Amino acid sequence: MSGMNPPNLIAMLQQLIATPSISSVNPRWDHENSTIINLLAQWLDGVGLSVEVLPVPECPGKANLIARIGSGSEGLVLSGHSDTVPYDEGRWSHDPFLLTEEDGRLYGLGTADMKSFFALVIEAIREMPLERLKQPLTIIATADEESTMSGARALAAMQQRLGRYAVIGEPTGLRPIRMHKGIAMEAIQLTGRSGHSSDPTNGVSALDGIYTVMGELMAWRKELERNHRNPMFKVESPTINLGHIQGGDNPNRICAFCELHIDMRPLPGMCLEDMRSALKKRLTAALRGSGLQLEVRPLFHGTPAMETPADSAIVRYAEELTGFDAEAVAFGTEGPYLTELGMETIIMGPGSIRQAHQPDEYLELSHIKPAIELIQSLVRRFCY
Repeated sequence: MSGMNPPNLIAMLQQLIATPSISSVNPRWDHENSTIINLLAQWLDGVGLSVEVLPVPECPGKANLIARIGSGSEGLVLSGHSDTVPYDEGRWSHDPFLLTEEDGRLYGLGTADMKSFFALVIEAIREMPLERLKQPLTIIATADEESTMSGARALAAMQQRLGRYAVIGEPTGLRPIRMHKGIAMEAIQLTGRSGHSSDPTNGVSALDGIYTVMGELMAWRKELERNHRNPMFKVESPTINLGHIQGGDNPNRICAFCELHIDMRPLPGMCLEDMRSALKKRLTAALRGSGLQLEVRPLFHGTPAMETPADSAIVRYAEELTGFDAEAVAFGTEGPYLTELGMETIIMGPGSIRQAHQPDEYLELSHIKPAIELIQSLVRRFCY
């Protein structure tokens, strides 16, 4: 790897924002991330880290980055995703790919979620005496967090020990998060038989079947609300959202096919695969004798829930640094995959989740200095 001295912080931010790295399940929007990974690789090499760029299997143009300095099995990992969501054309008042400073804010696609974190990490460590590290410092940049989690899943599949403690710099207002819900998205497909609507016996209505399915889902949702609670979450129970439905083609034809998409968000301690199994079992029972064919398939692999113990050293130190108790959130992150690699993981970074995925996404300038100081404090505590 041919490294280069990174430019100043604003120039780094400008280049990161100007480099498109959108990931999407829609091929029209999906973009490679290799360009931004190579840019980060050159900068991290330039400040003295040993860098690996790892292509993501079966994902052309997608890569992860692991940059490391120091040796040992403990140490600190600072991690983030290099991709962004798509943007709404015509709804931005600033160019999404041009870093724009205005009213104490830096605007641009990825300023909050979460390209800025990488520039702040480099800015934080570039003047630190990294040759004195007693435990390793590792920087990770992944692909496709906003779509398929292919980067994080590939990282977990390596089963490589990277460190004991990890901080994922998602936008949390610099408050520590130690717990989040999981997420799965499922497609429920019913196939019946079309026929003339004047006589219901001419066919088997998939729309009628979806009505039964929806009733069963709402009954299951109430059971989950009664039986599973965690008061750390704003919404204390697991959730099931009925988000999309499509079926039928004409009012005078019996509907032969209908599809419903749902979103399930389990609490920590609940297994995604157990929920998927329960979903299939309940719907099979509810539709028995209907003459309908049921298929349930995941829309993506799903992300497990995450929980790091309250007494973990990384949790306690983050609380001490920030003055805030570690919290729980409903959105998913790459945290479970780092946990799978043996790391005690928290989510904590500059920016607000309220700006993420929004037109005119921005990072408050007031977050920059505290974020740099926070990163430096974490490195001193867990690597020196």
